[in-house]
Amino acid sequence: MKVEHIAGETFHGRKGAVGNSFRYGVDYLLLDPDAVEGPSLLSKNRGNLISVHETDYGGAPGQGRGTAWVREVLAAHAMPGSDRILLLTQPRVLGHVFNPVSFWLCHDDCGELRTVIAEVSNTFGDRHWYLCAKENGAPITREDTLEATKIMHVSPFQPIEGGYRFRFDIAPGRVGIWIDFSFQGGGLYATLTGKRVPLTNRAILRACLRRPFGSRRVLALIHWQALKLALKGARYRSRPTPPAQDVTR
Repeated sequence: MKVEHIAGETFHGRKGAVGNSFRYGVDYLLLDPDAVEGPSLLSKNRGNLISVHETDYGGAPGQGRGTAWVREVLAAHAMPGSDRILLLTQPRVLGHVFNPVSFWLCHDDCGELRTVIAEVSNTFGDRHWYLCAKENGAPITREDTLEATKIMHVSPFQPIEGGYRFRFDIAPGRVGIWIDFSFQGGGLYATLTGKRVPLTNRAILRACLRRPFGSRRVLALIHWQALKLALKGARYRSRPTPPAQDVTR
């Protein structure tokens, strides 16, 4: 498949005593990591205006192994979907990358979505993967809610305790992902939605002008929201020891 562009929108809404919410535009790519077919301003494993590097995914930051790692994880956990693997992610912009979350979309030989691996990274350099699939291995539809226990520290203003509820709507013309994190007394609701269109050089230039600096902008916005929470009196939690397990369901 040719690389697709999701000029989408992300919303985050905090639940609990200290409220906070924001809505930002965001640019994601949907691609086959093993056969990146895109315009000239996109490259794989080398510098360009935007690029996708295999070492950024499927392993510790900078040590990733891409789809080879994904297939090993699917096999180790007896999960379906190894026939066609796509990656939904934000690319490097001028060589810099930071993805709070990317998604491995794992399909069977009929093209049905069977497993989603949420690859979550925090600003402390930690990374964890949550396996999302139905207990019976059936295709994932937009009506399904898939659950996972949170075990990695993400925001210093949220506890590790609690759980995620995921919903995925990966349709031919659109992407919709809803994540509901809840714990006793609070939580967070996050979404990613947008249309799928072929990626073009024009779209790359437009995105870089509308939302300059790519993931540097993402990091700046994360720290801006953290400052707002601190000023509102949200409780700060120090970073704990990262989980011993890399992958959980």
